[in-house]
Amino acid sequence: MSVDLSVVVPAYNEEDRLGPTLDAICAHLRGEPGRWGEWELIVVDDGSTDGTAKIAKDASAEEPRIQIVSGDGNHGKGSALRLGVLASYGRRVLITDADLATPIEELDRLDKQLAAEDSAAAIGSRAHPDSRIEVHQRRSREWLGRMGNRLIRAVAVPGIHDTQCGFKLFDGDKARAAFADSRLDGWGIDVEILRFFRREGWPVTEVPVRWSHQAGSKVRPLDYGRVLLELVRLRARAVRPVDILVTGLFLLASVLLYKGLWADLDRGYLADAGSDQNQWEWFFAVTADNVAHLRNPLFTTLQGYPDGVNLMANTVMLGLSVPLTPLTLLFGPTVTWALVLTLGLTATATAWYWLIARRLTTNRWAAAIGGAFAAFAPPMISHGNAHPNFLVLFMIPVIVDRALRLCEGRNVVRDGVLLGLFATYQIFLGEEPLLLAAMGMLLFALSYGLVRRDVARAATRPLLRGLAVAAAVCLPLVAFPLGWQFFGPQSYTSVLHGDNMGNSPLAFLEFAGRSLMGSDEGADPLAFNRTEQNAFYGWPLVALAAAIVVRLWRVALVKALAFTGVAAAFLSLGPKFRIPYTDIVLTGPWRALAHQPLFESVIESRVALICAPVLGVLIALAVDRLLVTRERVHRAVGLAAVAAALVPVLPTPYPVRERAEIPAFVTEGMYSAYLSEGESVVTVPLPSPGSAEALHWQSATGLGFPVAGGYFNGPWGPDRMGIYGATPRHTSNLLNDVRGSGRVPVIGPNWQAQARGDLAAWRAGVVVLAPQYNDAALYATVEKLLGQPGKRVGGVWVWDVGAERMRG
Repeated sequence: MSVDLSVVVPAYNEEDRLGPTLDAICAHLRGEPGRWGEWELIVVDDGSTDGTAKIAKDASAEEPRIQIVSGDGNHGKGSALRLGVLASYGRRVLITDADLATPIEELDRLDKQLAAEDSAAAIGSRAHPDSRIEVHQRRSREWLGRMGNRLIRAVAVPGIHDTQCGFKLFDGDKARAAFADSRLDGWGIDVEILRFFRREGWPVTEVPVRWSHQAGSKVRPLDYGRVLLELVRLRARAVRPVDILVTGLFLLASVLLYKGLWADLDRGYLADAGSDQNQWEWFFAVTADNVAHLRNPLFTTLQGYPDGVNLMANTVMLGLSVPLTPLTLLFGPTVTWALVLTLGLTATATAWYWLIARRLTTNRWAAAIGGAFAAFAPPMISHGNAHPNFLVLFMIPVIVDRALRLCEGRNVVRDGVLLGLFATYQIFLGEEPLLLAAMGMLLFALSYGLVRRDVARAATRPLLRGLAVAAAVCLPLVAFPLGWQFFGPQSYTSVLHGDNMGNSPLAFLEFAGRSLMGSDEGADPLAFNRTEQNAFYGWPLVALAAAIVVRLWRVALVKALAFTGVAAAFLSLGPKFRIPYTDIVLTGPWRALAHQPLFESVIESRVALICAPVLGVLIALAVDRLLVTRERVHRAVGLAAVAAALVPVLPTPYPVRERAEIPAFVTEGMYSAYLSEGESVVTVPLPSPGSAEALHWQSATGLGFPVAGGYFNGPWGPDRMGIYGATPRHTSNLLNDVRGSGRVPVIGPNWQAQARGDLAAWRAGVVVLAPQYNDAALYATVEKLLGQPGKRVGGVWVWDVGAERMRG
């Protein structure tokens, strides 16, 4: 059956309006038989309980081209349209409401647009500047409608300003494919169909129309809310079963890695975390405490007393620690710490999987392998010991995707606004990872632009415009926090990391300590510490990446990825590096950046983290091609090579040790008898990056007292150079030396005077010595410094040094 145009009219209890509507449609189509050709008019009775069905039958008896389709009850507009469109045969399909709020004469505009623009759909739009609203709804109803439409647009079909106008003309075959795929029965069907067209890449054009509000309309303001609820179902349906399975596998892998920590949250401590677990639990606890008591979340004096800590200048991850405040208050900071590590790793892998599947591969399992490597790569696992700010990177793929959308230039303002909001949130998750991501994106953009200059020319203008919009959104939001970070109390200029923080070239070929084929003996000499094994991809994987690049060299994306990875690897070598097995030292490219603002605080070996997603994408591209090749031998050999490169770097579970018990002096609140207002606890030795058990005492017992010293980033010296820990004093240095050596030095009046001055500077109320390594030597030293023996209270030695009590 050859039909040029099908008109579908859904009807539910429309006996008062259906007759005139059918007469008008038939008259218009009969008026130009040469233009509309063979046509059919399909009335879908959606379970009407009035005379709608009789009117339709009477009209059909007079005009054989009117067809009647009846459902088995009232299911909604979506169900009715689906029945009608799937029953149609037309080369074009028009759907229109039974009230003809948009006159049938507007079909001429839609038809011209559909032909002229080579669109797949031309839809009536009341929001178009050239539209004419002849009869308005009530103002409140119009306002609700506009707000609902904006929400729908933001959630489902960005760029389409009026999804709900009931006058749409489609290419017939495409319409039947879209409605056959649809599932919604209510008003959300319009959005579902338009999303299908978008997903398939079929152009949709909005056309200005005349529109008049019709009394008795069945669309109510609250129906926009119902549409949004249906869109939630639509979004859920868009998630494929394989996506759920892949995310579940990522979660399982994360749980297995941290199983030792989860097995004993009360006493478990990640063995390679150094003092960082204590520090991070303290960060979560103090943020929750600040939020709960409506205090400034950017500052505290609970550490580094009395000067305090600039929390914005430390990696407190306010983007997570603030929203997780209820969890921290209810279950404690250790639960928050474990949850952030486990779910953060899962979310990061899922985000990379989503980006790769969305833009680069056709096979979801290829994307899963690439996403898994980007998140579970050896340097990521190394940071998983102690640095959640480098593990929780789920926003980076989202930012990359939004930047790519800007290059497409479809909706520069919207994408720029979202990019600005995403960047703002990432700043509150981790500034250094954002800087490294920006470096990687810049390296990729420059290299891809050189390879595909045509693409670069087309993308430059919308990208720059979008970045300007993003900056206009982001900068006002972060101005105050960043101002506090760089100029507020306890701010600093740059972090003093020391020399030799770059990677050795051998670090890229060696296996990490926590990789399946790795060992601490091979990795430790090449890394600053076990949380900074920032390369260690292993020689098989490096060889595989080189082979993939050679094999796919003609692909512009592969060339850009290769340049990005190699450039990041060279930058990570630092200002200078030694050629392995020689005495030859060369200047590294990082030297040009080493003393520049922001870059001067970066540990340069971390630049090699950029290589993780680069390698992940290369692996995904290779696997994607191998899975579709018809040569079985090539497929088997290729997949075996990928497996041989990945298996050696599979991560092993994080080892856990038992943490020391908190003394009863702290858990039972005995310290309160020794502290007056404004006084601190001075532990022996003072908490520092090397030993920060006092932070655990605080975070596990409700932050009831401040401590002198601490483990944080703060200023030191007249230049306010950033260091790890509080500004050292003579007494704190002395106590650290005694703990390390076990030798009691000669203590004279000068040392005693210095100790009194340092205790006054710390506003000390009590000095506490807990059981520890070389505690006998520490006790003897403190006894000589203070000129009095300690008292055994609650499992610790204490010295009451409160100024007022000593005077008394």
